[in-house]
Amino acid sequence: MSIVILLLVLLAWFWFDSFRAQEVIKTMSKQICSQFDLQLLDDTVTLMRMRLKRDNRGKWGWQRTYFFEFSDSGNNRKQGVIVIRGLAMEMLELPGHLDRLISPV
Repeated sequence: MSIVILLLVLLAWFWFDSFRAQEVIKTMSKQICSQFDLQLLDDTVTLMRMRLKRDNRGKWGWQRTYFFEFSDSGNNRKQGVIVIRGLAMEMLELPGHLDRLISPV
């Protein structure tokens, strides 16, 4: 019985953590688009990959890769990529505007 409760608590924590990460990414993508004078299309971000990965200090954490669509003219669609570990941005890619920015975490 206690194993079932533990699994339910872990599942609830994982769901909450994933929801919080998606909200952070949505806010981050809005700020990035605003900074580069771009339009965030559909006001959505999509989780494309999630994996456990070690950071530079050897600590394990979730690395999530999100895609979002933006436009620089209103007549086209481009796909941006944001990679986060925890809630910190690791990599940003805006094709045609910023090839790739890798942040130290």
